[in-house]
Amino acid sequence: MSDDNEKYWYNLETGQVEKGYESPAIDRAGPFDTAEEAANAPQLLKQRAKQWADEEAEND
Repeated sequence: MSDDNEKYWYNLETGQVEKGYESPAIDRAGPFDTAEEAANAPQLLKQRAKQWADEEAEND
C-alpha cells in the first residue's frame, strides 16, 4: 500500500501543488505521483468530467 502522504495533491482553493496532507481533504485533488501531474489537475478534471458527461449522454 502506498503512502499518500508522500504523494502530490492539487489544492482546489489556492491552485497550488502540495506534497502530503497540507490542506483539508475537501480542498485537495489527487493523489498524483509527481508535482507536474498535480499541476495539470484542472485540465485532467475537465477531461474526466467531459468524458463522464459524454458517456452518460450515450446511455440516455
